[in-house]
Amino acid sequence: MTRTRLFAAAALAVLSISSCAAFKEAMTSHVDVVARAGSQELTVGRLSEMLGTSEIPLRPDAARTLAQLWVNYHLLGHAGAQGDSMNAVEDADAGMWSAVAQRKTQKFYEVISKDWGVVDTSRMEQAYNDGELLGASHILLSKQPVGISATANDSIKREAERIAATVTAATFAQVARTRSQDPGSKDRGGDYGVFPPGQMVAAFDAGIRSVAPGQITKVVETEFGYHIIRRHPWSEVKDQFAQAYQGLATQRAESLYFDGLEKSANVQVKPSAAKLVKAIAEDVDAYRDDKAVVATARTGNLTAARLSQWMAAFPPQSRMRAQVVQAADSLIPLFVKNVMRNELLLRQADSAKVGPDSTELAEIRTAFRNGVLGTMSQLNLAPQQLADSAADRGERERLAAERVDRYLTGLLKNEGQFVEVPEQLVLVLREKYESRIVPAALDRALAEATKLRTAADSAKAAAQPPTAVPMPPAPVPQP
Repeated sequence: MTRTRLFAAAALAVLSISSCAAFKEAMTSHVDVVARAGSQELTVGRLSEMLGTSEIPLRPDAARTLAQLWVNYHLLGHAGAQGDSMNAVEDADAGMWSAVAQRKTQKFYEVISKDWGVVDTSRMEQAYNDGELLGASHILLSKQPVGISATANDSIKREAERIAATVTAATFAQVARTRSQDPGSKDRGGDYGVFPPGQMVAAFDAGIRSVAPGQITKVVETEFGYHIIRRHPWSEVKDQFAQAYQGLATQRAESLYFDGLEKSANVQVKPSAAKLVKAIAEDVDAYRDDKAVVATARTGNLTAARLSQWMAAFPPQSRMRAQVVQAADSLIPLFVKNVMRNELLLRQADSAKVGPDSTELAEIRTAFRNGVLGTMSQLNLAPQQLADSAADRGERERLAAERVDRYLTGLLKNEGQFVEVPEQLVLVLREKYESRIVPAALDRALAEATKLRTAADSAKAAAQPPTAVPMPPAPVPQP
C-alpha cells in the first residue's frame, strides 16, 4: 500500500461523528456539512483539520477522495447496523450488473462471430502474393545522427549497396545476424514474419512490394537507415499467413458489423461531450443521477449517469479514467462510441435472450455476497458482529461508527490492513442508503486546510534549531 493511499484512507480517523434528524434538513440547515452517510456527518472543520495536519496533497481530487472514502465506510457501517448483509438477489444483480453485462455480450459475440474467421483457403497464396499481408526479413545499416559529417551516410549507403549486390537467399539470415543494426530482428536473421500493410513505414512497405515473393530488394532508404529486404516466399510463411489471414478476416467482419450497428442506430456524440465526459471520469459519484445526454441513438440515449456506471466499472488497474481525463478532446467521441457499442451489443443480447445461465448467475451472485461479507467482516461491521455487542439499532449505529473511527485511527498509525470497498458494493450502498457530498463545503474545507497547513509549516520552520555549520564572518569594510 502506498504512503499516499494510506494517508488518504487513514487520516479520516480524526473526523468526529455527529447525527442529524433528517437528511434533507442536514443538507440545507447545516452549512458546514461536507458529507453525510446514513446518520453520520462529516464537517468542514473536521475535514480541513484532517487535510491540513496530514501529508495528503492539498488538491480538490484528494479532498474529494477522502470524502468518498468516509462515505463508503460509514454507509457500510450503517448497513450493518440495519442488519443488512445485502444478500438479496436484487442487490447482487444491481452490484454485479457489469459482470452480467459482460457475460451477455460475450455470449452474444460468440454467436454472431462464429463465421467471421472462415476464409477461402484456396486463394490464400494469391492473397499473399497480392500483398494483403506482407512477409519479410531485412538487413539494416543505421544512418548517423543529423550533424555528423555529410559524407558519413554516403559511406554507409555504399556499404549497404555492396551487401545488396552480394547477399543471396541462402546467406541472407547469416548476413543479417552479423551485419544488421536492427536489435529487434538481427538475432532472428532479420525476420519480421507476417504483418499487415501499414504496420511499417511507407517506404519499407513499398520496398517489399517492389519485388516478387522470394526476391531481394536493392537498397531501400527510410528515416532509420538503409535496408536490404528479402520478401518471404509463400512456402516459408504459409502456416503463419493462414493464422494471420483468419485474424484479418475476423477484424474486417467485426469492423463491418459494428459500423453497421452504429449507422443503424444513428449514434451521434454531442459536440460538447468532451468536457462532460472528462468531468465524469474525474468524479463518477457526482454524476450517478445526472440525466444529461452524452450521445444519442435511435435505441436510446447515453446519459451521464449511465456513462458514470461504465466508468466506475473499469478495473482500477486499467487506469481508464485517468487516461480519459488526460486524452485530447478530439479522442473523446471515439471513447464514447466504444461505450455505445457496448450498449448496443447489450441491447441485442437482451433481444436475443442471450446471457448467463442459472449456474453462471448463481456464481456471480455468490461472488457478490461473499465480497460483501468479506468486506464487512474485515471492518468488524457485519450484522452479526454488531448484533453480538449491541442490543438495539441505535446502539448498533453508534457501535458501527466507533468501529469505523477506531479502524481509521489504526490505519493512520500504519496499524492494520487497508480495506477497500469495491465499486460493486459502493453501487448498492449508494442506491439503498442516503448519502451526499457537498462540493461547495468540500471547497471550503480545502481552503481551510491550506491555511492550517501553511501555519503548521511556518511553526515547524520557526522551531528548527540554528544550523550547526559555522558561517563565515561578515566582511570587514576596507578603508
